[in-house]
Amino acid sequence: MSAIEQARRPNQARHVIDASMTEPTFATADTDLLTEPRLVVEPGVAARVAAVADPVLQGMGYRLVRIRISGEGGCTVQVMAERPDGTMQIEDCEAVSRALSPVLDIADPIDRAYRLEISSPGIDRPLVRRSDFERHIGHLVKIEMAVAHQNRKRFRGIIAGVEGDGVRITRDDVAKDQEPDVVLPMADIGDAKMVLTDELIAESMRRGKAAEREKKRELGIVPPLAPHAKPAAQAKPKPKPKAKDDKPAKKPLPTNTKKHRLAADRARRGEIDPD
Repeated sequence: MSAIEQARRPNQARHVIDASMTEPTFATADTDLLTEPRLVVEPGVAARVAAVADPVLQGMGYRLVRIRISGEGGCTVQVMAERPDGTMQIEDCEAVSRALSPVLDIADPIDRAYRLEISSPGIDRPLVRRSDFERHIGHLVKIEMAVAHQNRKRFRGIIAGVEGDGVRITRDDVAKDQEPDVVLPMADIGDAKMVLTDELIAESMRRGKAAEREKKRELGIVPPLAPHAKPAAQAKPKPKPKAKDDKPAKKPLPTNTKKHRLAADRARRGEIDPD
């Protein structure tokens, strides 16, 4: 997970860029996705921070994913945000940090010094909206229910689809005599998170590369050629390979054999070559 951190104390601020983003994107914001409500919300102090951060993020074209407050090594307030298509860049985190920090200073939802951390959802991201489940159909997920379903709270399996107000998953931990498919009410989900797999990583990389190409097309940016490369117009055409049935040209006969030398000696002596 990538983040930009800012330590918050009265009259003091410090910016530290922690790492580059995992899933860059340049897609245009979608209004319906931008205003889509979250299914999973925070309690207590985190809820107060979310109430301040959410309208700021929406006004900038981002969605709030999660607020997490940690007391390890001092107080850290993590604001996880994304673009409506589920991705985020380091420049986005910097912009959110600059806009949100003064608003939090004024609203003052936390009564002690803290470090503000703006982060992307990451590849193994939490799923907090209906569109998150729809976007990750076919991938492995872990779900913990706030309200038990079929006498259990923890489920793990492949997202098979979204049906009405529920999400269907195909469990990978069922016994032979159990039905693998189960539909979980989204309103009763307490926590849902993607499981990191090779397929999920590959899809994330494809999404990032496609978004980068789209941005370059929008800006009219053409990547420069490598130093050793030549433009296509200057490149010499490669010779066509010979067909398999082409016969090689015959070699010329030798002209300096012993026979030729003897004939030359007889000619100098005035003898006639019997051949």
